[in-house]
Amino acid sequence: MKKIIINNDLWQTRAAVLSNNKLQDIYFDTSSKEDLERCYFKGRVCKVLPGIQTAFVDIGQTKAGFLHISEVDRALATEKVFDTQSEDERDEITRFELKEAISIDKIFNEGEDILIQVIKEPIHEKGAKLTTCFTVPGRFLVLMPNIPQIGVSKKIDVREERSRLKEIMQKSLPPGMGVIVRTTADGRSEKDLRKDLAFLVSTWTSIQKKVHKAKPGEKLYEDLPIALRAIREHLDEDIEMVITDSKESKYVKYISPESLNKIRFYQGPPSLFERFEIDKQIEKALEKKVLLKSGGTLIIESTEAMTVIDVNTGKFTGSGNQEDTILRTNIEAAEEVVIQLRLRNIGGLIVIDFIDMASSSNRQKLSRFLEKMLKEKDKYQSVALKISEFGLVQMTRKRSGKTLQAQLTNTCKCCNGRGFSRSIATISYQVLRNFKEDIIRHNLKDQIIFAISNKVFDHLVQNEYNTILGLEKSLNCKVTLESHEDYDDDQFSFRRQ
Repeated sequence: MKKIIINNDLWQTRAAVLSNNKLQDIYFDTSSKEDLERCYFKGRVCKVLPGIQTAFVDIGQTKAGFLHISEVDRALATEKVFDTQSEDERDEITRFELKEAISIDKIFNEGEDILIQVIKEPIHEKGAKLTTCFTVPGRFLVLMPNIPQIGVSKKIDVREERSRLKEIMQKSLPPGMGVIVRTTADGRSEKDLRKDLAFLVSTWTSIQKKVHKAKPGEKLYEDLPIALRAIREHLDEDIEMVITDSKESKYVKYISPESLNKIRFYQGPPSLFERFEIDKQIEKALEKKVLLKSGGTLIIESTEAMTVIDVNTGKFTGSGNQEDTILRTNIEAAEEVVIQLRLRNIGGLIVIDFIDMASSSNRQKLSRFLEKMLKEKDKYQSVALKISEFGLVQMTRKRSGKTLQAQLTNTCKCCNGRGFSRSIATISYQVLRNFKEDIIRHNLKDQIIFAISNKVFDHLVQNEYNTILGLEKSLNCKVTLESHEDYDDDQFSFRRQ
C-alpha cells in the first residue's frame, strides 16, 4: 500500500509518496525558492525571431522565457493573422492555407503584452519554456480553456468507461473549452467530475480578470503549495493514509471528503522523514550507482543532452544458462530503471544500455516488459523504441520541473562538474612548467626559493628529485623547495634567496 508523508518545517516543506515504504516520489518547497512551472504571467514580448519561429517574452525573471510557435494556440493565432489581412487577401487565401503558412512575427509584435503560462522551468542556459495553450490542473481533470477538445487518459483502457467520461464532459464543458480526463477520474461520479470542473473554470475566470489590471512581468496565478499538490496528484484509493506533522485536512475535505479518515497527524520523535527512513533513500537517489536485489547494478549518468543508464550483471551469476541469467537481470533492471526515472525526475532523451542478449525473442520480452512498467509505474508520458541488437533502448520522457540532483546539489568546485579532478602528478608537472617559464621570462639566476603546496611538495620530493636537479642545471640556478600549507595545489610563488 501507498502512503503520502508530509513534513512541514519553518524553512522547508517536503512531501514524499511511499509504496511499501519505498520512496516513489519526492517534492520540496522553500519560501526562498520560486517554482515557475504551471504559473501564469502577464508577459511582454521583447524579441521575435522568425528564423527560429520563437518569441522571447519578459516575465520578470532573470532570463526571458521562450515561446516557440508550436506552443502558440493555433486557432487564436490563425484568427489573429487572418484579421490583419485585407479583404482582397482574404479572398485569395483560405483559412487552412493561412494556418499552414503562419510565421511567428505575424502573430506577435515586440513590446506587445500577452498572457502566457510556464510549462518548463529554466534549465542550464535556457530561460523558461512558455505556452499560450493554457492548462489548469485539477484532481480529476485538466482544463484547457482555449482548446475545445476532450481527451481521456490512456491508462483508462475500458471502452465503456472512456465513453461515459467523454459524455459527461460534453454535457458539462462551457463553450470553447476543452479538458483532459485524468486517470484518477476512473469510476468517479458525475457529481465529483462536475465539482472539479466548476473549480477549474472559476480559477480560469479569475486569471482572466487579473490580466487586464496587472503590470508586465507580474505573476497572475501559481499552482497549489507542494504539500497540497502532492495530495491532489496522488490521493486515490491506493493511498492507505496521509501522515503529516501539519494541518492538511482543509484541502482534503474540499477535494475528497471521503478521504478524511486517511489523515494522520504525527508529532514524533523521531522526525517524520527519519521514522520512514526517507532521508536515507534520498541520499541513495543522488548516487550514480544503484544496486539491484540480484547483485546486478545500474550506473546512471546525466549530461546536458541526455541521460545514459548502463546495466551490469555485477555479482549475479544465476543458476541456469547464461542467456536466462542475462534476461532475468535485464528484467529486474528495467523495473528499477522506471522507478529511478520517476524518483530522480529525469526527462528528455534517455539511452539504456541493457546487457546484450543473443535471442531476439528475449529482446522482445524485455521491450514489452519495459513498456508495461512505464505504463503502470510512471505517470509521465514516455516513448520507448524497441531494443536494438546491441541491447540499447532509446526513449524520451516528459520533463517536468528540475531533476532531484538539480534541486539538491551544486556543481563541485573541485572538478567543475566533470566528475573527476587532475591527479597531483599532473598538477605538479603544470606547476613546474609555469615555474620554468617565469624564471626564463624574468631571467633569474643564483638561488631561487620555489614555494608550493604540501601535496605538490611531497610529490616532487618523493618522485621528482632528479627532475629538480635537471631543472637547476638547465636554468643555471639553485632551486630550494618550500612547502606551504595554505597554498592550493596549483598555486606557487618564487623569490630570490
